[in-house]
Amino acid sequence: MSDIPLDTTRRHVLGLGCERGTPPAEVLSLAMAALGAAGIDTAELAAIASISSRRDEAAILAVARHFAVPAVFFDAPRLEEETPRLKNPSEIVFARVGCHGVAESAALAAIGPDAELLLGKIKSAHATASIARIGLQKA
Repeated sequence: MSDIPLDTTRRHVLGLGCERGTPPAEVLSLAMAALGAAGIDTAELAAIASISSRRDEAAILAVARHFAVPAVFFDAPRLEEETPRLKNPSEIVFARVGCHGVAESAALAAIGPDAELLLGKIKSAHATASIARIGLQKA
């Protein structure tokens, strides 16, 4: 499992991907839509996760601040390891960043092998979001 503190109340990670310069309001709106679609209360969120090339992306950092959770980042080869577990792998994303998905892969990577994808990738104009949770068998 990852170093993110997951407990009985904070069992979910929000994976985010976005184009450079995406307005923070767009990414926050998408994050809220993802949480709503998955039926997840903001108090259940343990972290925001993304690709390391977005470590300095204002929108992703703003979402982490908004929810008062850490932002964690993974390099493309680590995210590529999650490809077999993705609901929506993308050759277009692979061509751009070197892995078949950012939002889904990052959410899964943040939790580790016990993660399950609760919400597959959803999109806005310039961003993607997904939610993973620690497997219920470990509860």
